[in-house]
Amino acid sequence: MSITPAAGSGRDHRPSLLAVLDAVDRAPGAAALRARSYGLLGVAAGTRLLDVGCGGGLAVAEACALGALAAGVDRDEEMIDAARRRHPGHAFAVAEAAALPCEDGAWDAYRADKVLHELPDPGAAVAEARRVLAPGGRAVLTGQDWDTCVLDAEDGALTRRIVHARADLVTGPRVARRFRGLLLDHGFRDVAVEVSTAVLTDARWLPLATGLAESALRTGAVTPGEAAAWTADQAARAAGDRFFLAVPFFTASGTRA
Repeated sequence: MSITPAAGSGRDHRPSLLAVLDAVDRAPGAAALRARSYGLLGVAAGTRLLDVGCGGGLAVAEACALGALAAGVDRDEEMIDAARRRHPGHAFAVAEAAALPCEDGAWDAYRADKVLHELPDPGAAVAEARRVLAPGGRAVLTGQDWDTCVLDAEDGALTRRIVHARADLVTGPRVARRFRGLLLDHGFRDVAVEVSTAVLTDARWLPLATGLAESALRTGAVTPGEAAAWTADQAARAAGDRFFLAVPFFTASGTRA
């Protein structure tokens, strides 16, 4: 199976998920973080770059604009359909991160942004990254540690319960703190880790906070009264220009030996 350009078809079938991804891509610092990943990968004219978990295809388009020969894969057919529609002429394919449709050593650069936390076996994905990279190729893994969302709130203990309850809904909520170890375990060298933090203070980000409370309520981690009180506190902070949400993102890079 090859990764080749294809014509887009239809419209986005999952606008809510795409809207979330679009919002994240527009968040403070997001563009700089993507640019940093391209820099760590050494993206230049002719670089063969594979973006795993490409979503709507933004990174593929940006890398190609830098001269890379970039392609994207995602396990979600509807995401690939959206990527093809948004970025016609670029290369996208449906594939699992642990079973890439690529020959050994086919790529110079491998990028997985906000992907590994969704996988039951992130190690298998990193092993696959090593397989498809040429010797000396670079890998970059980026993602958040879901236990480390930082919110200003009246009730600190309740906030921790809400954040952890939401984290527990994620397949691998703490995988970002394992990025370095995963790369080392699978034969990468020159492994380094950086952290950047998205600081969100605008009231338009309030739904991210209230969504945490809604998730915690659904799991039974908080009572309806606790969720309502916490949400009201966050809404009041947003209305008074006192909203604060910080999300650290970890970026690990390494070279295939």
